[in-house]
Amino acid sequence: MTPDLDQMSKRELEKLRADVDRALATLESRRKAEARRAAEEAAKEHGFSLDDLVGASGGGRAKNAPKYRNPENPKQTWTGRGRQPGWIKDGLSSGKSLEDFAI
Repeated sequence: MTPDLDQMSKRELEKLRADVDRALATLESRRKAEARRAAEEAAKEHGFSLDDLVGASGGGRAKNAPKYRNPENPKQTWTGRGRQPGWIKDGLSSGKSLEDFAI
């Protein structure tokens, strides 16, 4: 059922927008978890664990732990290495410090 946006208050519309933004932010991680479950099930059907097939580390190189998190979108993190993400630059230009983003 589609909500009648014309009948919603500003507060209701803002909550709806926040809910949609949150759902979009977590969509990729939910899809990855779904794919992982399917891969684990397929490996199990053949008598293996997923780790047996791809290795316990997942086959990638080690990543640095994130040190900073976007308070407006917790899925966005930064290790403090490399180029600063836009949300860090925006925060710093608005008077915040890196400590304001620390995890």
